[in-house]
Amino acid sequence: MASASLLWACNTTPVQTEETVDPPVENEEVVAEPEHDAPESYAKEGIKIYPAPSSPQYPGAKLTLQKPESGSKINSGPVAFEFSVEQYELGVQTADAADKELANSAKGQHIHLIVDNSPYSAHYMPGLEKEFEAGTHYAIAFLSRSYHESVKSPGAFQVFQFSTGELIEDVSYDLSQPMLFYSRPKGEYKGADTKKVLFDFYLHNVELAPDGYSVMLTINETLEFEFDAWQPYIIEGLPMGENTFEIKLVDAKGTAVNPTINLVKRTFTLSP
Repeated sequence: MASASLLWACNTTPVQTEETVDPPVENEEVVAEPEHDAPESYAKEGIKIYPAPSSPQYPGAKLTLQKPESGSKINSGPVAFEFSVEQYELGVQTADAADKELANSAKGQHIHLIVDNSPYSAHYMPGLEKEFEAGTHYAIAFLSRSYHESVKSPGAFQVFQFSTGELIEDVSYDLSQPMLFYSRPKGEYKGADTKKVLFDFYLHNVELAPDGYSVMLTINETLEFEFDAWQPYIIEGLPMGENTFEIKLVDAKGTAVNPTINLVKRTFTLSP
């Protein structure tokens, strides 16, 4: 998002007289504009958040959805998904996995499939089947490194929708709107994996900026953090046991953007 500045200049300096000076207003309430120039790093109440170290980049990586086509109607049974993957290898360890100190999949690089902003399922082959409740569903699939950090290059994801069930209402999602998807943290972290936890999300049709859209994270319903850069983050200092993350997309005024889709609450566990 870009902001515009108006520059005004002239060759003379205006002179104010007593008649042109507005008298002060007593008890005038000043409404402060919300600040959205979020820092990249935080240290608050024992929790540290900072950008994740750089990872191998895959600018040419491409994920293509072969089926179902977006908008497809599947009357009954499991939904079959088929993807094609180019310039990215599934099932291998990402080159810097041993140095990341993050929870890492022994099965290697994979695809994250997120349907209706529910917890993702990880897939190490380009074909899969899943059961869904009847209705219309929106989804994103994107390439993931072995330590679950998403590949954010332009061709590395697919956003689509499909309907399931015999009685299907004629409804659809507007996939051209700003969309926020929750990816990590997820599930249970044990031992050394609890020290550094990856916070990662995916965006579609929206760019973050200090004077525009941002992502708000609330940890355990008390601590709030704001992010105006789309990048993976590392979180240290989370308490053992159950933790709750809530993320939402907000505009420059701090107003939630389509919270029906872009507000997600997720619980995960840290165990010694």
